[in-house]
Amino acid sequence: MAKDLKIIFMGTPNFAVATLDAILNHGYNVVGVVTSPDKPAGRGQKMHESAVKKFAKNKGLPILQPARLKNEKFLEALNALEPNLQVVVAFRMLPEIVWGLPEYGTFNLHASLLPNYRGAAPINWAIINGETKTGVTTFFIDNKIDTGELIMQKEVSVDPNETAGTLHDKLMILGSELVIETINSIENNTVITTSQSENKDYKSAPKLHKDTCKIDWNDSIENIFNKIRGLSPYPAAWSDLINDGASFQIKLFNAEMKLEVHDLEPGKLVVTKKELSVAVRNGFIFLTEIQLPGKRRMDVKSLLNGFSFNSNAKML
Repeated sequence: MAKDLKIIFMGTPNFAVATLDAILNHGYNVVGVVTSPDKPAGRGQKMHESAVKKFAKNKGLPILQPARLKNEKFLEALNALEPNLQVVVAFRMLPEIVWGLPEYGTFNLHASLLPNYRGAAPINWAIINGETKTGVTTFFIDNKIDTGELIMQKEVSVDPNETAGTLHDKLMILGSELVIETINSIENNTVITTSQSENKDYKSAPKLHKDTCKIDWNDSIENIFNKIRGLSPYPAAWSDLINDGASFQIKLFNAEMKLEVHDLEPGKLVVTKKELSVAVRNGFIFLTEIQLPGKRRMDVKSLLNGFSFNSNAKML
C-alpha cells in the first residue's frame, strides 16, 4: 500500500527551485517549505529573499525561515505541519532534532557521486580536478556531512569545455528527476539503501575561499584551464595583473588553452589586436572573458578596443 506523504522541502538557491517545482508538478503534498532568512544585499542593502522563498510564495506554500534550527518556536511550527518526509536540496547542516523528525526520514540531494566530493562545492571541484563524469546522489541524512545511507544515483558526463555554470544547470535538472524517483520509491516502500564505504582516496569538495580561486601561472596548463572553468561564473578565478607600473586584480570567466613550445616566462602577457593570452608551461591560456575592477564582465575583443597593455605586462 502506498504511503500518504506529507513533505517538508528545505532549500535556498535556484538549484533547489527546480526540485521543488518537480515535486509539486508530480502532485506530491508539500505541507511547508524551510529556507534561509531574508538578508540585505546589493548597494542599497535591501532585504533579499531566497530563490526558494520567492517560488514558494508564488505557489502559496507555508514558509519557515529559522535563523537557528534548534529554536523552539521553529521546532513547534515544524511539528505542527506534521511532516512524515523531508527533502533537502542545497540547504545547511541539520541537527538531529530536525532530520530525525519525520517517520519516513529526511533525504538530501547532493551534486556528486557520493562518497566522492562530499562538501560545499562539489560542482566546482569536479571541474577543477578535471573529472570527465560526475552526477547526483540522494541519501538519508545522518549526524555527519554527506555520509548517510545512499538511496539512488544518476551519472552525467562532463564536457571538455564545461563550466561550473553549465554543469550546475545539467545537475539541477538531473537532480530534480532523481528526487522524484526517490520520493516514488519511499512512497511505494521499495527503497533499498547502501552504506557509503570509507576510503581516504575519495576526493572532497570543501568550501571555496578567495585564496583557493587565485591562479598559479606556474601550474600546468591543464590545471589552470580547469580552474578557470571550474570557478566560472561564480565565485570566479582571479589573478593580479601588472601593467604600466600598476597592480590590480582581475576576474577570469572564460578561456581556451593551446599547447605550444615557447621560452616565455609563465605569466607573461601576449597581446594582439584581437587576442590576449598568458604564457604558461607547455603553452598559452587565451583569455576570452574577463572583468576589470569596478567594471562589468566583457569579452576580450571589447576590452582590447579600449584598454592598453604595455610590453612588460604580466599576470602574477
